[in-house]
Parts: sequence; C-alpha cells; structure tokens
Amino acid sequence: MNTTTMADGAAGPSENYRDKKRYFWLLSSLWVLFPALSVGVTYLTGIEIFTWSTFALWYLVIPVLDMAFGQDTSNPPEAAIHRLENDNYYRYLAYATVPLHYVTLIVGAWAVASLGMSWVGYLGIALSVGLINGIAINTGHELGHKKSRVAKTLAKLSLATTAYGHFMVEHNKGHHKDVATPEDPASSRFGESIYRFVLREIPGALKRSWQNEKERLARQGKGPWSTENEMLQPMAVTIALYGGLILAFGPVVIPFLLIAMAYGYWFLTMANYVEHYGLLRQKQEDGRYERCRPEHSWNTNHTMSNLVLFHLQRHSDHHAHPTRSYQSLRHFEDLPTLPSGYPGMFTLAMFPPLWRAVMDPRVLDLYDQDIHRVNLDPKYRDAILRRYAGAKSGNSNITTA
Repeated sequence: MNTTTMADGAAGPSENYRDKKRYFWLLSSLWVLFPALSVGVTYLTGIEIFTWSTFALWYLVIPVLDMAFGQDTSNPPEAAIHRLENDNYYRYLAYATVPLHYVTLIVGAWAVASLGMSWVGYLGIALSVGLINGIAINTGHELGHKKSRVAKTLAKLSLATTAYGHFMVEHNKGHHKDVATPEDPASSRFGESIYRFVLREIPGALKRSWQNEKERLARQGKGPWSTENEMLQPMAVTIALYGGLILAFGPVVIPFLLIAMAYGYWFLTMANYVEHYGLLRQKQEDGRYERCRPEHSWNTNHTMSNLVLFHLQRHSDHHAHPTRSYQSLRHFEDLPTLPSGYPGMFTLAMFPPLWRAVMDPRVLDLYDQDIHRVNLDPKYRDAILRRYAGAKSGNSNITTA
C-alpha cells in the first residue's frame, strides 16, 4: 500500500500557498455554541423541540452537506508546514474554543433549572450539551498533543467539562503506543459491535491511564495521589465545576450533568470505534509490532465534518505525526477510507448489521482477503475464521451483541 504519494494540490511555491479553509475553521469553534443558541430560540419561542436542533445538525444536516460538498483532498506543500504550524491564528482559534465549551455547559444548566421545560426539552438540552461535551474531548485532543504548557492546561480544562480528564494521559501515552493492536482498548476489532466495544473501551482506557500516571510518578519517587497527577488535575476542575453548577442552580441539574457527561463519553466511544475498526499492525520477527503508519487508521476527507472537528478525520496523518496541528494535516493516497464523515459513520455504527455490511468488506480488501492479518474480536474469532478462511463449518454465522 502506497502511503507516501501526496494528493494533487500539494505542489507549488510555499510562499504562495494560502489555506483556502483558513476562515472556515471558525466553524470548529463557533458550532460549540449551538446548544446555547438553541436554548435562546426555545426561550424566545417557547417551542421545546428546538432544543434538539444540535442533534439534527450533527446527524442529519452535516452528513447531507458532506455529500453535497464532497471531499477535499488538497494538501499544503511540505515547505509551507512550518509557516502554518507557527501561525498564531490557528493556535488562538483552538484556545478560544475552550471557554465556549464552558459557556454552553453553563447555559444548558441554567436552562434546565430556569425554563420549566417538559422532559422533552430537558432531555434535548442534556443530550445536545453532551454531544458538544464529546466535541470538547476533541478540542482537548487537539490541544493535548501540543508541547506548550498553555495548550496542555487548556486541554485539561476542556476535558474537565465532560469529566473525561484522563483522556490526555490515556490517548497520548496509551492509545498512540498500542493503536491498531489487540492490546489497545480504544481500537475496535473486526466483528465487535459498538455496544460490546464501549464496555471494553471505557474501563480499559481509565485503567490504562491510571497505570501510566502511576508509573510516571513512581519514576520520580512520588505516589499516584499527587497534585502532579495529570488525571487528578482535570478531575478536580470537574468536581469544582459540577459542584458549582449544583450549588448555583440546585439538584435539578444533576440529571442534566450525568446525561451530558455520559453522552460525551459515548461520543468519544463512537469516534474511537470508527477510527481503527479491524486494522492491525503486524508483528515482526522480534515479537514487536510494526511502526504505526497512516494505513493503521481510517481516514476521511469529507469537507463539512472536518471543518467542525478541527480535521480530526484526517486521522491517518495524525497518528503518523501526533504533534502536527489540524491546519497542517495531510491527505495521502491509497489509505483506508471511510465512506462518510464521522456523523454518518456514527449513525451507521449504531446498527451493527449495517456497519458490518459496509465496513467488513473494506477491511478485507485492505488485507487482500487475508483474514489472519485483521484485528479480530476474540469472542467471534473461530466463527470469523470459519466464515472467511473457507473452512467448512455447520455454523458460519456471526452474531454481534
């Protein structure tokens, strides 16, 4: 598989290069406020169904726009990467997104406590804020890979909104090391439904991040219950934030906070599920896994969904160059490619038979129909091998729970 050939549009003098999406990246920041805007519309009109507009935007409108606008496979020339990486506009745009997450969370808490809505409006606000909480993890993901203390601090603050403060440790030190291997709880396996995956991923990520921090602090002669524990730092912010909201608005916001937190977790699970499904780094003769390369992630260049996700969907280049900023991520030819952007793929993942009908053939094509090179769900391994390896069996059906 050739992963070094750049897409058309990469050539040209770097001094003449202009990012055509430069100001469209504002969408990644501004749409974080959409639940707050929907609260305003609900307040003015009294129509509670508007609280669900964030869901409609994510699951209906953006997939349609992805189809309408198609894919953007253009790249900045390599010589322009340094200039892009040092352009403060992009950096400050990501920084400015963090307080907007807090605005949306606080407005949501105020709304459920003050507007006297029915369960329809209450649930609509809670789930909409939860979806944006999932986006807050993406904001934390973008910032958490950077080397500056400011970026890392803002990443922790962003993650605190959805009580997923352990993500930076887990993702940077765990997922990036073990990605596309059976050892990674955040890499989904061939034959594994998202509903089984979430039961493995969430506790596995928490356990791995705690173990990584415990080992890091032990090397410094410190115990895990330290103020320097990078899991506990954002957790303390979450406790203060949620406690402050409960004190300010009363117990009525407790279900809101729990629903929003849970959906933020689910949003991350859906992202992790679609990003590496079935992909496997092969073991070398020394027993180690091969180096992570772009083909170990599913990629998509769908324009609209990338513009609201800080280019998260150019996931292949991200894993190849983890510290590279969103504006500099590139498209490669001949990569594992998703048929839709994340909003569409998230919907597909929630229907396992449809997901497998679409994605399983794509996985097998990547490995020239060799099922032994695929990251298999061990629960269904024998059934999968019987089905795809050609061995005779009286029961070749695979049922995912």
